[in-house]
This record gives sequence, C-alpha cells and structure tokens, in this order.
Amino acid sequence: MIKTTEQNPSKSSTKEDILQYLLKQGQATAQDLAEYFTISPQAIRRHLKDLETEKLIQHQVEAIAMGRPQFIYQLSVEGRKWLRHNYNGQSESHDKFAVSLLDNLIQTLGVEQVTQVLHKQWQRKAIAFQETMGHGSLEERVANLAKIRRAEGYVAEWYKDGDGYIFTEYNCAISEVAESFPSVCSHELEMFATALPDCEVVRTHWLADGQHRCGYLITTKN
Repeated sequence: MIKTTEQNPSKSSTKEDILQYLLKQGQATAQDLAEYFTISPQAIRRHLKDLETEKLIQHQVEAIAMGRPQFIYQLSVEGRKWLRHNYNGQSESHDKFAVSLLDNLIQTLGVEQVTQVLHKQWQRKAIAFQETMGHGSLEERVANLAKIRRAEGYVAEWYKDGDGYIFTEYNCAISEVAESFPSVCSHELEMFATALPDCEVVRTHWLADGQHRCGYLITTKN
C-alpha cells in the first residue's frame, strides 16, 4: 500500500471512498476493500455491484491455484471522469471547450506557434509555483506544492523517501486536454523542475504511459 503523509478530506459515502481507494491503489479485491474499510465482504460486494452498474468501475477475473477465481476491481474511464469532475467541480463541457479552443488555435496559428504559447504558459506557471511554495525547507516546499495542486483539482500527496520526497498525483485535472494534446502533459516534469531549481526532479510513474498515477522523485542537487 502506498504511504502518504496526509489523509484525504472526508468523503460523502462508502461508494466514493471505494472510488478514491481504487484511484490511489490502482486495483483491489473485495476482500482488500473489506479489510481496509472494516466492513463485511458482503456489504462491499453490494457497493461494487452498484458501482459496476453505474459503469464507474470494472473488473477482471484472476485465476488462483486453489478455490474460485477472484475479481480484481479498478476504475473505469467513466469512473476517473466522475472523480475528476466531482473533485474539482469542473464539468465535462469545460473540458470539451478547452479541447475545442486549442484545436481552433492550432488551425488558426499552427502547431508550432501554439506549442510555443503553451511552453511559455508552463514557464510562467512554474515561476508562480516557486513564489507560492516559498523559500523554506524542501519538505515545506513539497508540502506546499501538494496544496497548490489539490487546489487545482489534483489528488496530490507526498511522503519522504530516504534523502528525497515522492510526489504523487493520482488523477489528471486536464486529462481531456492531455488526451488530445499530449504535449500539455509532458511539460509537467519541466514545470516542477523549474519551480524547484535547486532540486533534481525525476518522473517515476506516468498516467500517459497507462500507469494509475503520475509520480516524481524530488531530491536536492549535490
């Protein structure tokens, strides 16, 4: 299980708790969920059935050496969308508008021009991050970065790992845009490195590669 330094804000229902758990852990069995939430497997299975009916989760069957095969549950594409819109209050129409706007800009200005504009936007954002994070210790700045990203709609957490820190985002608040314009997402690493100029920032996980989270190892430069 992934370690974190902070707990998520209180949630409205067990079903949402389950979705948040699957967002962070990637996948789980009914038994995993029952043990984590300390409720009966029967009750968990009822919630899972409801969530599958709503098409927010999906399962795959895993054969085991002895006994019946077990179901492994994970978020569906619709489940990720539901969490994103529920978490940051952004409607699907906003996502579609952003994609349409970028598409129109590319048709009008060309890919190279729009790419330059986006790159400048990321640089300006990195500078704003650096100012907001302050000039405290690396731990204080990483904690502030997580707060900034949560305010932007990301499910972001961090924890200390040896001499550095692991910074994790379990969702992408701009996934609709990133799917159509992958370069928007690829600039995130550069943005964090610019915002933390005295640090080495290495990407360890990436949603764009099919993993269930984006992760970064942040260490102080020698």
